[in-house]
Amino acid sequence: LQEVGEPFKEEKAVAKYLRFNCPTKSTNMMGHRVDYFIASKAVDCLLDSKWAKAKKGEEALFTTRESVVDYCNRLLKKQFFHRALKVMKMKPDKDTKKEKEKGKAESGKEEEKKSKKESGKDEKTKKEKEKEKKKDGEKDECKKDDSPGTPKKKETKRKFKLEPHEDQVFLDGNEVYVWIYDPVHFKTFAMGLVLVIAVIAATLFPLWPAEMRVGVYYLSVGAGCFVASILLLAVARCILFLIIWLITGGRHHFWFLPNLTADVGFIDSFRPLYTHEYKGPKADSKKEEKAESKKQQKYDSEEKSDSEKKEEEDGKTEGTRNSGTDGSGGERHSDTDSDRREDDRSQHSSGNGNDFEMITKEELEQQTDEGDCEEEEEEDTESGPSHGKS
Repeated sequence: LQEVGEPFKEEKAVAKYLRFNCPTKSTNMMGHRVDYFIASKAVDCLLDSKWAKAKKGEEALFTTRESVVDYCNRLLKKQFFHRALKVMKMKPDKDTKKEKEKGKAESGKEEEKKSKKESGKDEKTKKEKEKEKKKDGEKDECKKDDSPGTPKKKETKRKFKLEPHEDQVFLDGNEVYVWIYDPVHFKTFAMGLVLVIAVIAATLFPLWPAEMRVGVYYLSVGAGCFVASILLLAVARCILFLIIWLITGGRHHFWFLPNLTADVGFIDSFRPLYTHEYKGPKADSKKEEKAESKKQQKYDSEEKSDSEKKEEEDGKTEGTRNSGTDGSGGERHSDTDSDRREDDRSQHSSGNGNDFEMITKEELEQQTDEGDCEEEEEEDTESGPSHGKS
């Protein structure tokens, strides 16, 4: 073993910077809790430090990754940290036994399947179909896993333990190094110092000036009264709730400062001031009325939809009827003027959207008289030529 001298101030400063700025993880090593880091992250951390920047009249301590590796080898020789070896934990014997039993069971199942296949062709066809279905299902699952929306399965992290490495050399890569150097952080030092001063000041309380002692006395009395009042409030609100609950037969639930003992902030524990709930027959009836009103609204909406459908169907039937009346009027062509007038009137009424039109008695008589006159004229015309022929 080569004798290594004590570290210099610069080496201590670099090691301290690396200890508090390089990302570390904690684990158990040979029954002790230790912190470790990865070599590549340590090299990156030192290349971003102040020692990697050149000062006036001085060169930078770290210029390349090789220079950082050489410097870390010096720190390793001076026992700031040491190299460790990752050893993956093997599964216990129980798991191996279970796996063997599963393999035996699967082999027995396969033999049974082979015997069943030899029994008949029908079973073969069924099993082939099942296999095809399974393959299709596996393909669908693969597609689902490949889709971006589907959540990925959590990767199981393999457990490992650390052991001392035989070759103590610093190498740039994923090598693991365990910290030996554990300096005290400035924050912990300051907090400890404040705590020590507070204890000494409390022990020297009789030597304090009279005004300070009186002020501390009143502060302590006020703090005690405040704590006692909160405890009394917590008990009183429970008693008040029980009294109201017993008098009303469990119908009224009244809580004063309901969030006083809840897991909330100091100000939120006093909000709201009170809460009141009524749990009686009226509340149940109100709930029933609300449910009935909702049912009635649904029923009314359904009835409205049914009525609208019926109106649409009626409109369609009326349209077909109107088209039928128009077609019949077009087919019937009368020779007389009265029939033509009636056709014109029917067309006029259908154009206005009215199927029937009111006619007075006088108009009807005029139409009948005109029709009789036209028939007499036709008879005279027919009789005229017949007399001539005769």
